[in-house]
Amino acid sequence: MALTKDPFLQAELANWCKDAGIEETYALILLNVPVHTEVAEIEETMEAVKALGRVRVRDTREGPTSHSLLVLCECKQAIDPKRIPTEVSWAEKSEPWSVIVIQTQESASNAATGGFTEKFAKFLMEEGKSLSDIQALISPPSAPDSSPESIIRAMGEVCAKTVKLPSDNAYRRLHTFSAVAPTPLGEENMETWMDQARLMITEGDCSEKEKRRRIVESLKGPALDIIRAVRFSDPEASALQYLEALESTFGSSESGEDLYFKFRLMRQGTGEALSEFLRRMEKTLSKVVERDGLSPRLVDKVRVEQLIRGAVNSDMMLLQLRLRERKNHPPSFLSLLK
Repeated sequence: MALTKDPFLQAELANWCKDAGIEETYALILLNVPVHTEVAEIEETMEAVKALGRVRVRDTREGPTSHSLLVLCECKQAIDPKRIPTEVSWAEKSEPWSVIVIQTQESASNAATGGFTEKFAKFLMEEGKSLSDIQALISPPSAPDSSPESIIRAMGEVCAKTVKLPSDNAYRRLHTFSAVAPTPLGEENMETWMDQARLMITEGDCSEKEKRRRIVESLKGPALDIIRAVRFSDPEASALQYLEALESTFGSSESGEDLYFKFRLMRQGTGEALSEFLRRMEKTLSKVVERDGLSPRLVDKVRVEQLIRGAVNSDMMLLQLRLRERKNHPPSFLSLLK
């Protein structure tokens, strides 16, 4: 199969990489991946291709059929299209996965002869669109439901989206943080303070100026010195940029990718309750997402996979929860905790 040279799939890969914020030369798309395939299984299969090195799944989309997926993968090293197979076998008696990578400029110029397909693919790339956008435009809209129940439901949805809650001016103040180690009495450590500050930024219904003020008033010592330097270099820096500066200075140097593979090695400890293991997993998983180590769309799926793999002391509990049967439609963190 010569799918890797298909200009439509090339355009899809280029636009998908742009949306995911990754380099095209480090990415590939897998076609014909069954919907029930685990993320870990995909990564392990692709890492068997030595030319790719370490591989991680960044995102998934609905495939050509309801039983298949398109999977976006990012590789540790730049991809050489000449060394990558067009197909990868993953299980006996199963259809192989097709591999789509960005062709080099030289091979692309040889393939492009000015035909309609090539011109259309180029147009999509220039406009920042994908095949999914075109399909959405040509798909016939579903017939409106005019029943009383649907009208009431629609009005409720409109109200939920338009009614704004009153401003939370009484938002709890952040505790003091100085970045001094060990943490002085009466202060928060960095991890706890960062969690509280992020919650204030995302949930606090106040202006950006007020969010910056709340952060500054909670800081002292070395932490405050860093924010003073940030404000001096960029007076318009956002509250989120304040947190990023503090984390890059005093936080862990582990990347999202490193944290992701650390998460994949987590196991339930001896005597550790399943709920405690789940909370410990969630703490690491949230940091993976924060540092762009995993797409938020894959969080529920990856969480359940790792819970099944890592819960070595809770086979009966997992059986009762029937998680193995729910991997294709994984529950959320709150559902698992309940």
